[in-house]
Amino acid sequence: MSILENKVIKIEEGTKIREYLKTELGLSTRLIRSASLDKRIFVNNEAVKMNRILNVGEIIKINLAKDESQDIAPEKMDIDVIYEDEDILVVNKKPFMVVHPTKSYQSGTLANGVINYFMESNQNCIVRLVSRLDMNTSGLIIIAKNQFAHGMLSKEMSDNKVEKRYLAIVHGNLEKDSGTIDLPIYKPEEIEDGVKNGIRRVIDERGQRSITHYKVIESFKNASLVECKLETGRTHQIRVHLSNMGHPIYGDTLYGFGEEEEDLIKRQALHAYALDFKSPRTGEMLELKSELPEDMKELINKLK
Repeated sequence: MSILENKVIKIEEGTKIREYLKTELGLSTRLIRSASLDKRIFVNNEAVKMNRILNVGEIIKINLAKDESQDIAPEKMDIDVIYEDEDILVVNKKPFMVVHPTKSYQSGTLANGVINYFMESNQNCIVRLVSRLDMNTSGLIIIAKNQFAHGMLSKEMSDNKVEKRYLAIVHGNLEKDSGTIDLPIYKPEEIEDGVKNGIRRVIDERGQRSITHYKVIESFKNASLVECKLETGRTHQIRVHLSNMGHPIYGDTLYGFGEEEEDLIKRQALHAYALDFKSPRTGEMLELKSELPEDMKELINKLK
């Protein structure tokens, strides 16, 4: 059972628990309502209503466990767990794996494997994705185990307080060893100027401001290993920005020359290798990393 506990240290006279939970603990209205209806909010070990007035020294406990179900079939698969606690699970997604079931991919997704992992480890959790990756991008993904963690981390994500770093293998050698790309990314209309567009994004002043900080980690004969840190999180941001610089990612069929490079690598050489963020419960900074996958290591050996 996952319990969130807080001792009231300082409070204005007449403050109701609903207000305290929102302002002091940062809980969402939705979570407070749900937990209240299920009688999962306690003061001094007694279930209370949300108009209860709080006093200094009282102990608030919220039972975060909730009976929930999800229409995702469990499938046994090898899940690479990088970090786990009572609130979150961080996994290293393999390339060629869809994150969540869709019409085209009903099974074999990361979510199918995670649901099975929760069942086998006797954890009554559903899959609450905090972050996502394209099917052919490998790397770290955060999954919240409860509504509290999901709400807190989703807000951190939308406020750009989760630091996301990627490694990409690109064509050519960059002029500068480090720099910032600040160019707007736009999704064209489905049909524009008589041409049908798919999921491709473009650099266009009509788009959203998009910022990528890059640093060259290693240079090869006609290629580079580049670290990219996202300040914003637009769809395909790194791929669009690097391609626009004239340094598309190896294997990228949408923004590079991927179809011609299948003998080198069978997907875009992009890996979400590092995440830095605060634990939703303790506020402790978590700094998580994963190794380059084998196909990217092999590509580097071929390019050396």
